[in-house]
Amino acid sequence: MTASTQATFAATIADELARNQIVDAVVSPGSRSTPLALALAREPRLRVHVVLDERSAGFVGLGLALATGRPPVVLTTSGTAAVELHPAVVEAHQAGVPLLACTADRPPDLQSVGSPQTIEQAGLYGSATRWAAVLDADALPAGAWRSMVSRAVAEAMDGPGGPGPVHLNLPFREPLLGEPGPLPPGRREDLPWHERLQPAGAPPLETVAALAEAGSRGVIVAGGSAGSPAAIHRAAGKLGWPVLADPRSGCRVPETTAVAAADPLLRGDEFAAAMAPDVVLRLGDAWASRVLATWLDAQADALHVLVDPHGRWIDPGRQASWVLGCDPTALCDALAGLPGDAVRAEAGWLARWSRAEAVAQAAIDEVLSRHAEPTEPGVARQLVGQLPDGATLVVASSMPVRDVEWYGPPRSRLRVLANRGANGIDGVLSTAVGAALGHGGSQPVIALLGDLALLHDAGGLLSARWTGASLTLVVVDNAGGGIFSFLPQAGVLGRPEFERLFGTPPGIDPVDVLTGYGVRPRVIDRARDLLPGVLDAIGRPGIQAVVVRTDRGANVAVHDEIHAAVAAAVRGATSR
Repeated sequence: MTASTQATFAATIADELARNQIVDAVVSPGSRSTPLALALAREPRLRVHVVLDERSAGFVGLGLALATGRPPVVLTTSGTAAVELHPAVVEAHQAGVPLLACTADRPPDLQSVGSPQTIEQAGLYGSATRWAAVLDADALPAGAWRSMVSRAVAEAMDGPGGPGPVHLNLPFREPLLGEPGPLPPGRREDLPWHERLQPAGAPPLETVAALAEAGSRGVIVAGGSAGSPAAIHRAAGKLGWPVLADPRSGCRVPETTAVAAADPLLRGDEFAAAMAPDVVLRLGDAWASRVLATWLDAQADALHVLVDPHGRWIDPGRQASWVLGCDPTALCDALAGLPGDAVRAEAGWLARWSRAEAVAQAAIDEVLSRHAEPTEPGVARQLVGQLPDGATLVVASSMPVRDVEWYGPPRSRLRVLANRGANGIDGVLSTAVGAALGHGGSQPVIALLGDLALLHDAGGLLSARWTGASLTLVVVDNAGGGIFSFLPQAGVLGRPEFERLFGTPPGIDPVDVLTGYGVRPRVIDRARDLLPGVLDAIGRPGIQAVVVRTDRGANVAVHDEIHAAVAAAVRGATSR
C-alpha cells in the first residue's frame, strides 16, 4: 500500500465521520496514528481536541458524548496507549454512552515478533464494546471503507444493546505521511453511507391499559435516561402516582408529582412501611441510593415494570415482573392519554407523598441553616438549588453523587451528569472537561468532586489547559475517602488501621495540586461564602476552582442529623 492510498483511506474515514454528524475528535499524540490524526485535523467539519494523556482523553470523550449525545472519536497510537482507554470504554459500556475508540496499530507483519510498542489490540476491550472491527486499508476494498465507518457510528448510537462504545483498530504502515488522492464516492447530499431507522415506540394499548389498572398505589422511579420529564410527569398526574426523581433524570423539577427526598424519607421505617406500593414503574438507570434499592427490593408483592428502549436488564434486585422494550416517553404519552375511567388511583396517595416531600425539604433546610461551617450535604444542596439556569453539574461518584441525590432540591433548567455506569471516581475531572468542550463555552459547567477524585484524575487539569476548556471545580476536601466513614469498617476497625486502609488521608493539599497546574483556588470555610465564590468563578474563563474544607467525622454526624429531622417531621405531619 502506498502512502497516498493510506492517506486517502484516513481522509475517507474523516469525511464519512462528518457525514454521520460526528462533531468532536479527541486526539492523543503519537506516531503510528499520524495518518488519521492528520485527516481528522484537516476535516473542517470536526472539532479536534488534543489531550496528552490517553486515559484522560478517554474520559474527555465520555464527557463530550454525555454533553452532546453524539459519539466522539478518541484516537490513540499503538501499544499501552490503547490500553489506557479501557476504563473509559468500560464506563461507556456500563452507562450506555456512545463512543468511538480508534486505536492505531502495527501491521500484521510486525505482530508477534517483538516489534516496539506492539501488543495484541484486536479484541482489546473484550465484551465492553457494542461492536469491534479491524479497519485495514490493505485488507478492505475501497468500496467498503465508508460502510465500515458508518456502521461503527450506527452501532455506537443505536446497536442492539443500546448506545455504547465501538472499537476500531487501524493498522498503519510506514511511511505514515502521504497526500490523499480522490476519495471513494459517498452518498449524495453528504448523507451517511448507512442510516439505522428503527425508532422504539410504545407497547400495545392493551399493555398500557393493563399497567394503569394493575394497582392503585403506584410509584414511578426515574433515573438517568428515563425519557422526557414532561411526559413522565403528565403520566404521573394522570395515574396519581409520585415520581421518585433521580437528579440525573431531569424529572426533579417543581411539580406536585416530583419527590426529590426519597432517600431521607424512606430511611424512616414508619413512612417506608406505610407507603408500600402495588406497582413500581422503573424508567432509566438505577439510583445510587442503597436505601431506595432496599425498599424497592422489599416490595415483593408489587408489580415491578422495567422499561428500557433497548431491552437492557437494569434490575440488580431481580424484582422485574415485566420487562418492556419500548420508548419510555412513548409509554408515558400513552399512559397520559388514557381515559379517566381507565385509572384507579387510591384517593390521597399522591397527596401523602407530596406532603411528605414538602416537610422533608423544609427539615433539610432547617438543619443546614444551623451550620455556619460548610457541610457536604449543604454544598450539594446549594449547588443544585442555586446554580444559574442552563448550567451543567458534573458530579463525582462516592459521596458527591449521593449528597446531590439525597439532598438536592427540585429545580428546573439544571443538567446533572455523573459516571454511574461502573460507578468509579476515576476520570471525573476529564469527563467534566469533555462536557465543557461539548457545550463550547455557551453554558456554565461545574464539577463537584472530592479531594481523592481530584488527585486520581489530576491529569485532567492538564487536559483542561491544553484544550482551552472553561470549567469551575468545587473540590470538597475532607482529607481522604469520606464515604468509608459511613461503612461498618469505620466502627469496627481501630483508627490507625481504618485510616491506613480506608480513610487514606493523602497528605497533599488540593490547593497545592491545583496551584501546581496553574489554577489558583479560593478556599471556603463558611457556608455562606460558597455560592458567592462559585458564582464569581463561573464568570471567569478557563479553569477556576473553589476548595471547601470539611471534616469526615462531622460529616457523618450532619447526615444523621438531617435524617433524624426528616423522620421526625414526617411523623409529625402524618400524625395530624
